[in-house]
Amino acid sequence: MNAMNTSEFCTLLGILDDGWDGLSAAARERLGNADLVIGAGRTLELVAGKLAAGTQRKDMDGVLGEVPGWIAAAQAADHSVVVLATGDPLCHGIASWLAGKLGAVKIEILPSVSTLQIAFARFRKPWNEFAIASCHSVDAGEWTLGATPEHGLYPLIRAVARSAKVAAFTGPHNTPARIARALRTAGYGEDTRVSVACRLLLPDEQLFADLSLEQAATMAFPEPNVVLIERDADDRQPTFGREDDEYQQRTPDKGLITKQEARALSLAKLRLAADAIVWDIGAGSGSVGLEAARLAPLGHVYAIEKNEADAANARANALRFRASNYTLADGRAPEHLDSWPDPDAVFIGGSGGELPALIRLILGRLKPGGRLVMNFVTLENLAAATAELTAASASGNLSWDVVQLQASRSQPILDMHRMAAQNPVWIVTAAKDFNHGGHGEHSEKPNN
Repeated sequence: MNAMNTSEFCTLLGILDDGWDGLSAAARERLGNADLVIGAGRTLELVAGKLAAGTQRKDMDGVLGEVPGWIAAAQAADHSVVVLATGDPLCHGIASWLAGKLGAVKIEILPSVSTLQIAFARFRKPWNEFAIASCHSVDAGEWTLGATPEHGLYPLIRAVARSAKVAAFTGPHNTPARIARALRTAGYGEDTRVSVACRLLLPDEQLFADLSLEQAATMAFPEPNVVLIERDADDRQPTFGREDDEYQQRTPDKGLITKQEARALSLAKLRLAADAIVWDIGAGSGSVGLEAARLAPLGHVYAIEKNEADAANARANALRFRASNYTLADGRAPEHLDSWPDPDAVFIGGSGGELPALIRLILGRLKPGGRLVMNFVTLENLAAATAELTAASASGNLSWDVVQLQASRSQPILDMHRMAAQNPVWIVTAAKDFNHGGHGEHSEKPNN
């Protein structure tokens, strides 16, 4: 038995489809001295003829959760253990999961070259320009507009939203064709192309370079494979500050939208972190929620709208702006809110007459340090909101303030311009104390 493989140590070894021939001398030594080799069926077959006669093999396909127990039992018997993984187990592989179960100091990692590195070499593309993602998981199903973070393709679609070049590990269900269909559903088109590398290092290796999404969406690619996704860099969108007329809005009542000036201040008051969970109550055309989705690229926006025409416009805007971290529900709050994760920030643009109860519900769900921002154009709603916040702040740990915003925009008159006043908007902000789950006292100073 190899001296390194004590009862407290196992080797995690990367292997590719060229099998034994592609392994280093150290990797071959570990396998030759192993008492137990654990791997997926296809990786075990790659080394089957090279193991010692008494070496035990265990197939982890479908039973990954049992692997730590197998290792512990072998180590208790002072047997050396090798776990096989594909390529580099530290790149979207088993290494981090296994280290979390056993402890990183109890694992020796001998990586191979990643299949993505080989794909980059085949297509002659520099890997440092690409973000890396994976959908090598259980069957995720087809992508739908408004899918939530639980969807198996979500990390990949979000990676594409954040980077013009993405390399992805695929899976038997989440194939290159499904990925291409998902990208089309998410709003990508002729500006996006995929390259697929299939059966790398095998005699029947195949490469498909620079396919359009339309081409790739219906193709059957040999397995296993990896995908490189590239889109033109000239589709850059503003992170913040869209003009009102960029949003599809309801007609003939055009203008049912949070105006840019109020939108900008409201978003500033929300103080969104990159990974914020945001609720948008009364989404209207989606202007606040969709800009919040851009400001929180690692987070997710959950929106609700009761008006069918407005909801249709919000969905059209989400598709146009490729907002894949935005989910819109049809209905009137508090419907659906019980199925959403607790928020870091909440915006209320419309409450459907349920304002006091809605404020109480949100303050109960809002995370410590979270913010509730509300826009009002009527005195009655302003009074109802401030009365509810006053009552909530009496028990401590909540601060709130009100800003009246009144803006004027230039309008042409003959060969000159005049200033046309917009309706005043009251922007109410409530902030929950970081150190408490309850409410706090009203601050007389603006809570900036």
